[in-house]
Amino acid sequence: MASMTIQNLSPNILQMEYAIQGPVVSRAGEIEEELKKGVKKPFKNVIRANIGDAQAMGQPPITFIRQMIACIAYPKLIEEGNFPEDVKKRAKEFLEGCSGGTIGSYSIPHGLGHIRRRVAEYIELRDGVPADWKNVYLSAGATVAIQYCLQLFSDRSNGRKNGILTPVPTYPFYSACYSIFGINLVGYYLDEDSNWDTKIEELERSLVEAQNTCNVRALLVINPGNPTGQVLSRKNIEEIIKFAYKHNLFLIADEVSQDNVYSGGNRFYSFRKVMIELGAPYSSVELVSFTSVSKGYMGESGLRGGWLELNNIQPDVQAQLFKYISAMGTPNVIGQAVIDCVVKPPSPGEPSYDLWLREKTAVLESLNARARLVSESLNAIEGYKCNVVQGALYAFPRINLPPKAIAAAEAANQLPDVFYAYRLLEETGICVVPGSGFGQAPGTYHYRTTILPEYDHLKTILDTIRNFHQRFIEQYT
Repeated sequence: MASMTIQNLSPNILQMEYAIQGPVVSRAGEIEEELKKGVKKPFKNVIRANIGDAQAMGQPPITFIRQMIACIAYPKLIEEGNFPEDVKKRAKEFLEGCSGGTIGSYSIPHGLGHIRRRVAEYIELRDGVPADWKNVYLSAGATVAIQYCLQLFSDRSNGRKNGILTPVPTYPFYSACYSIFGINLVGYYLDEDSNWDTKIEELERSLVEAQNTCNVRALLVINPGNPTGQVLSRKNIEEIIKFAYKHNLFLIADEVSQDNVYSGGNRFYSFRKVMIELGAPYSSVELVSFTSVSKGYMGESGLRGGWLELNNIQPDVQAQLFKYISAMGTPNVIGQAVIDCVVKPPSPGEPSYDLWLREKTAVLESLNARARLVSESLNAIEGYKCNVVQGALYAFPRINLPPKAIAAAEAANQLPDVFYAYRLLEETGICVVPGSGFGQAPGTYHYRTTILPEYDHLKTILDTIRNFHQRFIEQYT
């Protein structure tokens, strides 16, 4: 007789859902296996547009980063390999900061000290205001750091759960963590008609409605947006900070895609920079910010590097977070090497600089072109509405579904957007994530797709979506 059954499994695990790897994506994996066995389909392969995995979609790695990793993984290459002198110098410096001079040793739990210092220098250069390296923690990707911080809110205050104001649509990782940690998701709707802006009146509405059910302790903002692809204006950021101050809310800023800003006139402003420049009393807001090497021009998703930075956190609270992080093991060392390359890239005049700049510029210019292509092509499809992809790696188009399609979805016991996504997958091989997995305004239907496929391939994908949608509408009209 089994001691662990579905009946006595933790209810938090049972309640957890993660749309990025949900049923539609599972079906995509089954189809891939069917194709390998020779099952005939109207397409040759599955296109995984469900996830922001840049290098899986063909984005080339940055040479400087990979040369650095090669040298620290096999140090003989520092002397014997045909690598630029600045790469060799940086590899030696990195290994000198590792215990025993090798990446095979444990890191200290908060990350290697010399890399934390460089991250602080990077933040100071980005924001134009000093940063303290002791407030920086390195992690195996931003998701690990996010979990560390969300755990701080997992207690019950006055017998009630804590809640976090969370954008809707949102990245499903957050809702999954809330389920595990016993946190209430207090949703506030982004304004689709103003390119997914955050409206203060909507924050106020959501806060008031939640106060009878949970203790709202924090406010989450994702900038640039995932899945929505917007970049917040400085004015909007100022409004959000003032709202957090007014209601004594802990501010959580997910800024992992800060290098991915495309459309003209948009610029990334960190919440930290704006908060400090606002001055007292707003500069006293408690803030944690997250960054990752998985996005940006790097796209090093598999090497798992990220960090968090704390501002205005009470020393005793910060000490408890340090303690918790220390108990969770150490961040992987190769991921920290990637962080080192990102926060201190080659400088003008160094041997690796010209190639690094060409590669970085090529990636970001190509992403810019693909962002435009996606929004323009989707908007050209009758029944589609797609806001400009200002940043990040995704589009979140809205689709108008006819009543017969909605009825067919109900008959199949599926949500309408899930029904649409399944049909798209089965008929074209294109795998997207239904909007219901991110949350969406009632009566609206969306899906998330990545902009990452190479330009010509992306054009083919978008043409395929257009043709599929025309057939779908004809069938259900």
